[in-house]
Amino acid sequence: MNQFVRPDWLPSVPSGTRLLVTGASGGLGSVLVDMLLEGSDCLVGAHGASKEYPRRDGRVIPLKRTFESEPDCAALVDEFADRAGGIDALVVLSGAIGFSGHWNHMSGSEWEREIDVNLNHPFFLARAAMRKMKDQGTGGRILLTGTESALHGGSPVSFPYGVAKRGTECLVQGLAREGAPDGILVNGLRLGFIRSGFHERWHAKTEKDLAERAGLVPLKRGGEPEEAAALMVWLLSGWSAFMTGQMVALTGGDWL
Repeated sequence: MNQFVRPDWLPSVPSGTRLLVTGASGGLGSVLVDMLLEGSDCLVGAHGASKEYPRRDGRVIPLKRTFESEPDCAALVDEFADRAGGIDALVVLSGAIGFSGHWNHMSGSEWEREIDVNLNHPFFLARAAMRKMKDQGTGGRILLTGTESALHGGSPVSFPYGVAKRGTECLVQGLAREGAPDGILVNGLRLGFIRSGFHERWHAKTEKDLAERAGLVPLKRGGEPEEAAALMVWLLSGWSAFMTGQMVALTGGDWL
């Protein structure tokens, strides 16, 4: 079985980047914030963070806000921009699977809630950030997250999540087209099986379940949060300045 070995170098974002990460308390979000703090000189808004990050001369702005509507999303972006003096980048990692049964047994309100959390809120966050970036006139970066399973119809227990993430692909393209004239780049990650705690948290998967899932991946393991976070940092760096409107797959060859 292939093993992940963390490189001894880290990608970095431009010095002074003011970057808002929503869902920073999750497995992937916390790794991303740590990597940003370790590898670059930036100011990070950590939304939903349940851990105390090293202050690093005040480079972390903790933010806590529950999303229930469009105004909540806009208010978070406003709060971060006010405290940071602007916003240069947004990474949306917030999202959840709240209904654990078969989609055939969902109520209308349960369906709508899943779409709200995983599609509507990311759109409202991205739109608010793009408006700020356009007003600033200095360009910017927006990263959204999808899932490889959305290209294959999702699963019976994550169908609305898959539908929302398929919609995210359209968001990335449409927002990228809108942002391009102002130098605002919008991309996304289409994630496969990443060992971030997501499957344990939302699907109550056991280690046996996870091992069986890893066995279906051609590389015979799940991806590590550090691998996804490093790809995100690359997409926020100067090396991706000619890239927008793309969904980058990180799947270990799954679904080939």
